[in-house]
Amino acid sequence: MTTKVIDWLDERLGLQGIYSTVLDRKVPKVNWWFTLGSASLFLFAMQVLTGIFLTVYYVPSPDHAYDSIQFIMNGVPFGWLMRGIHHWGASLMVIFVFAHMLRTFFYGAYKYPRELTWLTGAVLLLATVGMGFTGYLLPWNQRAYWATTVGTQIAGKVPIIGPYITQVMRGGSDLSAVTLARFFSIHIWFLPAVIGAMIGVHMYLIIRLGIAGVPGKED
Repeated sequence: MTTKVIDWLDERLGLQGIYSTVLDRKVPKVNWWFTLGSASLFLFAMQVLTGIFLTVYYVPSPDHAYDSIQFIMNGVPFGWLMRGIHHWGASLMVIFVFAHMLRTFFYGAYKYPRELTWLTGAVLLLATVGMGFTGYLLPWNQRAYWATTVGTQIAGKVPIIGPYITQVMRGGSDLSAVTLARFFSIHIWFLPAVIGAMIGVHMYLIIRLGIAGVPGKED
């Protein structure tokens, strides 16, 4: 019965072709450094799952943001675990994506014909850092408030357009409810959409072009 169902689906969806193209492809001899990309993808999935859970209880307003975090930590069953995974997973994701980019650079995997794979990876790194920055403000405690104040001031040092960047990031001259709402929206909607799209393109390019192996002495 199971075989008939699989054959029925395969005839209509081409499951065997998808399997052979995506999972059953030849790869060069690699080492453990090549697992950093898969680890980064796993961490992103964990961030999405735990983030969805946190948004059920989190309230993005200056009056309730801190209290909602405290309720998640102390009042919601296993809320402390979900927030802990999300908090530390964010740091790990930045580290893993950065290490993945370093491995790609030192192994020369950014060269022809994989330039676009490298560029999409660079976008993913920037979006990951942006996720960490926007998420840092959401607890709305003293550390988050002043760290974001400093971060937006640094962005304001960009020549000519710096003050405009700060104004856009804060939604005004100072951090306020608009800033919190803006960071929350960017954190849960805009940047995850960018990351999801870039992961799709990145994976397509990896399947299309393959991965570069460990360079030899002649390389």
